[in-house]
Amino acid sequence: MLIKPFFKYYLIYLSSGSNKFHNSNIRGMAAYDIEIILSRQLAETLSTAMFIIDTEGNLLYYNEAAEEILGKKFEETGVMSVNEWGTIFKPMDDKGNALNPEDLPLVKTLNSHVPAHGSIWIKSLKGFNYRISINSFPLIGRGQRFLGAVAIFWKNPSRNEN
Repeated sequence: MLIKPFFKYYLIYLSSGSNKFHNSNIRGMAAYDIEIILSRQLAETLSTAMFIIDTEGNLLYYNEAAEEILGKKFEETGVMSVNEWGTIFKPMDDKGNALNPEDLPLVKTLNSHVPAHGSIWIKSLKGFNYRISINSFPLIGRGQRFLGAVAIFWKNPSRNEN
């Protein structure tokens, strides 16, 4: 059960008085803010695809449901810069025109610190085209500090796999 091991580390966090969580035993999430760690914990339990990015736009994690859409396991890609993940999946509009990373809902949230929504086409790393809908929202920590953003996305079943 995930709660007991996590609770142990959370007590360490509470006793440290820090906004950062410095325990490397939490699946590669050392020195990240607790809100980022909790977002990853949530992502691991969801059956809906989820991305987590930091304030620089670096993709910190995507879950198993996202792996199915994107065509590659997170362990194979690892952390990616916004320029890499914003182009590797070849985001396109409805006419097939390439989208700039700045046009993606998650990057809009990164830049504005407010939620965003949109639908785009992507080409998975296995060569399948999917139209996906994306909801993104900012991660706000203690003292209203902006910590990054999360995107939850899903395939639109009626117009996929070209």
